[in-house]
Amino acid sequence: MSGPIGLFGGTFDPIHNGHLRTAFELWQTLRLGQVRFLPTGNPPHREAPLASAELRLEMVRAATQGQESFLVDDREIRRAGVSYSVDTLTELRREFPDRSLCLLLGMDAFLGMPEWHRWREIFELAHVVVAHRPGWKAPITGPLGEVMVDRGTGSVRDLHGVPAGRVLVQAVTQLEIASTDLRQLITSGRDLRYLVPDAVRDIILRTGCYAQHTPTVTR
Repeated sequence: MSGPIGLFGGTFDPIHNGHLRTAFELWQTLRLGQVRFLPTGNPPHREAPLASAELRLEMVRAATQGQESFLVDDREIRRAGVSYSVDTLTELRREFPDRSLCLLLGMDAFLGMPEWHRWREIFELAHVVVAHRPGWKAPITGPLGEVMVDRGTGSVRDLHGVPAGRVLVQAVTQLEIASTDLRQLITSGRDLRYLVPDAVRDIILRTGCYAQHTPTVTR
């Protein structure tokens, strides 16, 4: 295995095609050696997921099965207590002391970083790659503006040359899909076909994990 390791975290409640397309494009564009999906166990900054940790992990494994260089890392599911990104990155840095690590974030998550636990330490542990839709701009003021001045780069080579410390903003084809909207579709009796992988849809239908009732759909 060569190339940086991409780290793609989230509640994945449920994982959908928008997550997968973003991860796929970043894997290709940044020439990542692998992308590790890290389902959050107990998120610190939002309400608890509706689906259980075990079921969300099952859906992520089903969604990524067969895709080259997509791996599922369940350490945050197994860890007791709140899932802080800095703790996960500290563990991964111990496992890969010389390897480039790239934390893959959406722009919304990046803008919220100053509220994260020990957020400034993250840049000592990994690069941060901000995936965004064309037309969005990185912050130029405040603490993140300072980070962009000190650590910002426009070169993918910088992610390969050093193990941590740079911030790269990368445009991707972002599909307008949100897990919150998907859960609302389910509870209203709508079908998620073509919004999530078929294997994920099958798990949702089989378990009824989001629905007040299981919708009648054509298979």
